Amino acid sequence: MTQRSSPGGSVPDPRGAAALRFVCELIAWVAAPWALAPVSVPLAVLSVVVLIGLPTLFGTPGDKARTIVAVPGWATIALVVLQLAVAAVAPWFAWPVPVAVLATVLAGAAAVAEIPRWRALARR
Repeated sequence: MTQRSSPGGSVPDPRGAAALRFVCELIAWVAAPWALAPVSVPLAVLSVVVLIGLPTLFGTPGDKARTIVAVPGWATIALVVLQLAVAAVAPWFAWPVPVAVLATVLAGAAAVAEIPRWRALARR
């Protein structure tokens, strides 16, 4: 398990949970614009800006090595929930059913694996 330290303590982030979260982020980053492009190309581009830009810009101190704009833990939790929700839903509109099922299962597993981190973030 890795720990990120800060003056206020550290947030637990087991490698397995971090790996699942990263895979789900990649799924969301690819599936969202893929699903939205037939509807609106600007909306597809906006989805990528939101899904990559917001978590890059906003972070809870102690959860990231560097925080550009400090936000409370609940905001980081909300950004992760957004990523996981998009990773679970967007593939159903973009890819074949077996791939969508796998993406949804991965997002569910990531959500369960994130619970210790979310508990620590909620206290910040």
